[in-house]
Amino acid sequence: MASGIAGDLFRVKSLERLNADAEAGENKLQRHLGPWSLIGLGIGAVIGAGLFSLTGIAAAEHAGPAVVVSFAIAAIGCAFAGMCYSELAGMIPVAGSAYTYSYATMGEFVAWIIGWDLVLEYAVGAATVSVSWSRYVTRLLHQFGIDLPAALVHAPFETYTLANGTTAAGIVNLPAVLIIVAASFLLMVGIRESARVNAVIVLVKLAVVLVVIGVGLFYVKRQNYVPFLPENTGTFGEYGISGIMRAAGVVFFAYVGFDAVSTAAQEAKNPQRNMMIGILGSLAICTALYIAFAGVLTGLVHYDAMRGDAAPVNTAIAQTPYPWLKTLVTFGVICGFSTVILVLLLGQSRVFYTMSQDRLLPGFFSAIHPTWKTPYRSNLFFMVFTSALGGLLPISQLGHMTSIGTLLAFILVCLGVIILRRTQPDARRDYRTPLVPLVPILGILFCGAMMASLDGETWLRLLIWLAIGLVIYFAWGRRHSRLGRAA
Repeated sequence: MASGIAGDLFRVKSLERLNADAEAGENKLQRHLGPWSLIGLGIGAVIGAGLFSLTGIAAAEHAGPAVVVSFAIAAIGCAFAGMCYSELAGMIPVAGSAYTYSYATMGEFVAWIIGWDLVLEYAVGAATVSVSWSRYVTRLLHQFGIDLPAALVHAPFETYTLANGTTAAGIVNLPAVLIIVAASFLLMVGIRESARVNAVIVLVKLAVVLVVIGVGLFYVKRQNYVPFLPENTGTFGEYGISGIMRAAGVVFFAYVGFDAVSTAAQEAKNPQRNMMIGILGSLAICTALYIAFAGVLTGLVHYDAMRGDAAPVNTAIAQTPYPWLKTLVTFGVICGFSTVILVLLLGQSRVFYTMSQDRLLPGFFSAIHPTWKTPYRSNLFFMVFTSALGGLLPISQLGHMTSIGTLLAFILVCLGVIILRRTQPDARRDYRTPLVPLVPILGILFCGAMMASLDGETWLRLLIWLAIGLVIYFAWGRRHSRLGRAA
């Protein structure tokens, strides 16, 4: 009996069945996304506020001007996972990302764990970003003399100070709710329309980043680059080589999000070719922008002057005679947050759609709208769930629940490439990850080291979340599994 249960838990879904299920039935997604749309989704998910906030922190506390090297190292670590994602997305052009790849390599139980885990990365991540989006929108409106009621921009568990010096609790973070609702409705209307809006906003935020880089170049002071790599203070991670590595760990999370591109594989034209272009192309563009931005920032302001600075980019802009750049940066951050929310909600709805197709979740989530051809019920569910998190919880509670899920997904995808090279050596691979198993192993080690560096509370929250998921799996998923019933 024990062996039978183990067999149920680790039953694998074949590549042939995965691809056949994706193209069969009325609940079929439409292929509208070309390579540039996929690159746009990748850039939309990656470039957010991390560019403007993490750069100054990493330079001031860990690496100095050598933070540009840290960005390059973090990009290499992401590239290991990105190459593995590209191979699997081409082989298995199905919505679901790491969930689907795990189902094909390590079995249903592992697939459930990673699918449930991705809720932390996508849905909770979108809620976290929506709270930050609300703060920047409130700040931008204030610059133009428009002040929203304080009770409507704070969660019930947050307090704010009134004019008379007393404190009061918020009612709901209304802007956070509204951006989630707007993004969800856009995703319901259609993937093509969503990709077009994303492309426009991505172009705007790229223009903002390029303007900051271009203007800042003229005011860079060479003496700010000396020393390029400050001498280690005697404490691991404070400058020196160890500081570069610690900074790489800090800025690594500025790259998180490119994996969401793989959730759109079932809606991509020629996915065997275009998924690789979308994933690795967006990574390459973001890396170039990050390194250029970090170089300009540390050239405008000496790294030591950024220590403890809550807004290092604004301090750097103050070195130029263009104060309007501060407003432009705020607008760029809002655009960055907007596309991050859009792509994360896209990824979450596609993961739940695929899990529902496999009947590990109720069929409610896999219904496709007859006109829009999108999994609109999944979008509706996460519109309510995510907007409730963003509107009612403070960012400090939400932020602790993210990040670790991303690294776990990366590890399983890298492992999946190694397994499929052994179990399916002759399967079609338009893109092949180079130097297998070396590259996947490096990806596993890099991401494992990042996970190990996270605090105990983060691990505890992950374990509690997975325990809730296991209850749902054994109460529903295992008994209703489409693959299990077929067997």
